[in-house]
Amino acid sequence: MGMRIAHVTLRAALAVGALLFAVPLGAQGTDPAPLQATRLAPGVRAPSLDGRLNDAAWQSARAIDDLRQREPQEGTAATERTEVRIVYDEHTLYIAVHAFDREPAGIVARILERDRVMETNFDGSPQFGGDDAVAILIDGFHDHRNAVVLATNPNGAEFDAMLTDEGREFNIDWRGIWSVAAARTADGWVAEFAVPFRSLRYRPTGDEWGLNVYRMIRRKNEEVLWRGWTRSGGGFSRVSLAGHLRGLEGLPAPRRSIEVRPYVLAGADRERDEDTDRFTKTPRDGLGGELKAQLTPGLVLDATVNTDFAQVEADNQQVNLTRFSLFFPEKREFFLENAGIFEFGARELFGPPPFLLFFSRQIGISEDGPVPVLGGARITGRAGRQTVGLLSMAADTAFDQPKSAFNVLRLKRDIGGNAYLGAMVTDRRSADAFNTAGGVDFSAWPTQTLNVQGFAARTTTKGPGGDGGAARLAVNVQTGRYGINAAHLRIGEEADAQLGFITRTDIQQSSAMSRWTFRPTVLGLRTINLLNFSDYIARLDGGLQDWRVANAFDVNFNSGASVTVFQRIGETRLDESFDLADSVYVPVGAYDGGVTGFFASTNPARPLTLRANGESESTFGGRMGRMTLTVAGRAGKHLGVSVDAGRNWVRLPNGSFTADLIATRVGAAFTTRLFLNALVQYNSLDRRVASNIRFQYIFRPGSDLYLVYNEERGSLASMSTLQSRGTRLKIAYLRRI
Repeated sequence: MGMRIAHVTLRAALAVGALLFAVPLGAQGTDPAPLQATRLAPGVRAPSLDGRLNDAAWQSARAIDDLRQREPQEGTAATERTEVRIVYDEHTLYIAVHAFDREPAGIVARILERDRVMETNFDGSPQFGGDDAVAILIDGFHDHRNAVVLATNPNGAEFDAMLTDEGREFNIDWRGIWSVAAARTADGWVAEFAVPFRSLRYRPTGDEWGLNVYRMIRRKNEEVLWRGWTRSGGGFSRVSLAGHLRGLEGLPAPRRSIEVRPYVLAGADRERDEDTDRFTKTPRDGLGGELKAQLTPGLVLDATVNTDFAQVEADNQQVNLTRFSLFFPEKREFFLENAGIFEFGARELFGPPPFLLFFSRQIGISEDGPVPVLGGARITGRAGRQTVGLLSMAADTAFDQPKSAFNVLRLKRDIGGNAYLGAMVTDRRSADAFNTAGGVDFSAWPTQTLNVQGFAARTTTKGPGGDGGAARLAVNVQTGRYGINAAHLRIGEEADAQLGFITRTDIQQSSAMSRWTFRPTVLGLRTINLLNFSDYIARLDGGLQDWRVANAFDVNFNSGASVTVFQRIGETRLDESFDLADSVYVPVGAYDGGVTGFFASTNPARPLTLRANGESESTFGGRMGRMTLTVAGRAGKHLGVSVDAGRNWVRLPNGSFTADLIATRVGAAFTTRLFLNALVQYNSLDRRVASNIRFQYIFRPGSDLYLVYNEERGSLASMSTLQSRGTRLKIAYLRRI
């Protein structure tokens, strides 16, 4: 039954997708006039960043104010006016946003920390946090694909990110060099941005850029945009739908500028030896640094030596209730910048990605701990109609891993307005071993609402095994009323991408998702979504592995609160036994499975918010489930606290256990450049408590001081037993030449 349902759904989705190739781009009203940037006249001083618009520089600047709603009333005028002006001189681009509000007392502004104004939604799209806020999209190359995003709130909190390939990736960990100031006014609030041209990438001969403005009026949960406000294939991440910024004449030609960021590191680690019950002390002192050089107007070289990641937050602890490897996201800054260029493969909305040709955590991280990164370099950017990515790194010997070299080459060629055809090669090798993988991929937008993408890849390894392939074709149609997503994926039995991530091999997977959206106008409801998910997974020889069919009922309120309930049926056939969470034996066999669960969250604008999710599953001849509750609160704009408490339980024929995970986060923002963050995690399965405390002071843009303390306690004998302790003091100083 599962096989028939999955295949029928997939065929229907593909048929609809093929039909929509003939549908013209979705209309979204009259194209607004471009925003004209104003060059500051001789003798006119640049605006002072104080969150007020009384500088002479703003008096003659032209403004746009015709933003429209995407939510709750698509295409209608925003209920509160927004004016945006742009001026520039020979060094800097200045942007002023006047966010009018007839009820200024209702403005929500509780965030002061950096990189918290926006966040990534579960589907990878950008969304605002709990505050009133505004975001600016800048497409300097005007390639209709990639852009820089700068955002702030009435507190002047800084946020920056990079959008890649029409929103395929929203990289919130990119960090630029710019400044912003904001202030509340009697008629709303004002923000002033100052962005040095040296921090932007643009065509030296082009006087037109892509531009968009996105504002959140939080108490109304109202989203307004200058362009791309349509729900059918629109949104802030659709760079091709941005408006135009004109009048950028006489800009400084992008120079081969150089940024040097040396660092000094001091600290030590103490770790208990399980055999001798004594501590060994390891100094962590050193020097290193990074260099950034603009090779051409579009290509940037980043180099690093004695690479250090002392300031990176610890990974969230997880309990593995599957037979596959856990997937942890990348958090290291060097690998996150321009990470979207190196994206190749397939990801899942829920769960680990089935296939990635490149996954940067394969460099410098092993199952036993961090591996010293000796250094490396990366070249990324644009060259004509090509997007280029080249990465080369070297890691030292550690644990059971030999000294290794890692190389990645990524090329993408623009096709038409916003499509691309790409290729990628990865190579990992040591003195006596190598693994090479390569492939081609594409993404196309035949209409505004329809995206088609796919890839084909091949891997090869020295010695027996490791020579296999993978391929995928996917069709995604999204309108305001409905959505259909269908894909087929094949991964060979011997596929082995050692610089990537593969959840499992020897599979062919057909999957589909459908959405139907209703917009009632009663009981404070905004949307009701009816969702269906189906998967059919078999070995390449046709033997069934899994089939699943799920239905979900998703309710969203005008306040921002939401509730989702779902139910899934299916079957799993195990060809090999395994130990669940390394503790409960699960034998070979066929198992029926069913899941009932929910997600719920309260209004994100409240000082205290709640999120809960849970599920109960019949599987492997027994039952298991989980329940997680998150309580997050803010005391003004300087202090935020959140607690995640989760319980996982397993009751199977061959054993049972309960695992509790508790994570407490405390964030103190003294100013927009001075922060203290603490993460304390408890895992009852391992009887361990891990603490990660980080102090950061941005003493000038791009230059930081970090003080980091890590500690781990616990054992089967006593929770107070100290296992390890480490401290780091790191000072990094940016110098632009």
